[in-house]
Amino acid sequence: MGEAQIAARSQLLRLQRLDVSSVDWDELDTYADRNVFQTREWLSFVEKTQRAEPVIAEVTQAGETVGFFTGLVVRRYGVRILGSPLRGWTTGYQGFNLRPGVSRRAAVAALPQFAFRTLRCLHIELRDRSLSLDDMDGLGWESSVKTIWEVDLRRPEEEIFAGMTSACRRCIRKAEKVGVTIEEADDPEFADDYYAQLRDVFAKRALVPTYDKARIVELIRHVLPSGRLLLLRARDGDGLCIATGIFPALNDRTYFFGGASWRSHQNLRPNEALMWQAMRHWKARGVEWLDLGSATHRAKVPGSGPSTGAEYKRKYGPSEVTVPFFWTSRFRALSSARNAASKAIKARQVARGRMTAVRSASRKS
Repeated sequence: MGEAQIAARSQLLRLQRLDVSSVDWDELDTYADRNVFQTREWLSFVEKTQRAEPVIAEVTQAGETVGFFTGLVVRRYGVRILGSPLRGWTTGYQGFNLRPGVSRRAAVAALPQFAFRTLRCLHIELRDRSLSLDDMDGLGWESSVKTIWEVDLRRPEEEIFAGMTSACRRCIRKAEKVGVTIEEADDPEFADDYYAQLRDVFAKRALVPTYDKARIVELIRHVLPSGRLLLLRARDGDGLCIATGIFPALNDRTYFFGGASWRSHQNLRPNEALMWQAMRHWKARGVEWLDLGSATHRAKVPGSGPSTGAEYKRKYGPSEVTVPFFWTSRFRALSSARNAASKAIKARQVARGRMTAVRSASRKS
């Protein structure tokens, strides 16, 4: 073997599956690019709610450990799928944790063989916060791109506040003026409050939530004890819980998992007050960015206007970042089936929402 071949082989990365029960989680948590969705607690949450099989793989280069891969395997319609993560898991990013200088492109290049041969999967989905379209160029993966909104928490509080729209600042001041208070929650009843309000939010657009209350129950049970999950309640002057928010975090990022409120009390502006408290809470603990997620283009409801999730998020003064989502299949037909299934799920949610709205109207009449 020539010197060029030896050098090329030394750059190859390989993935080797680890026994989850013997993983050194403390070692994984030393990686600077690690996020809360890759932690043991979050994987346990997804395992429970999705009936998924956690996968931790060691990434090696020339026999030396240079990183790790995180994902979960599920079986859908008889097909084994590796999600890192899979859409619908309410999980932002997973993918790789790599030592500085290690090629993320090379790590992705090694993933299909690991997934298709070692794990016997037929389809892979990947969303890695540090992975760009340029990294994937020529590797044969399909992709879609979404815009996400991130608030820079490294700035002084007064600068963060000033960066919001004037309307948003007025909302926060109004909430305080009318007696809205924000408190941290750690009780099981939080799931009841949040989910009831979430259903009310979706009902406004003749839709139903994309997940059930059990998911929030399991999220709290698995992740809250780790100290990496912030649950916030907003109460009005009479002590009634009128809004809730969920914000997981690890290292330099916190994420807006979800927020909800009673429509009848939104004039008190509890949602803006909740978001501002979450920013201040995690900033005080060294978190540098709030990821508000991507915009959700809402299904059109007669008389509802052209509202989108982007409008709500922009008022907090975020910057826009494009983040790609990648997928590949062992057989081309699976990618087509994946796209069709995604459209079917969205259509089913709209249909369920309309049916719920009709039943509600019938009861009122």
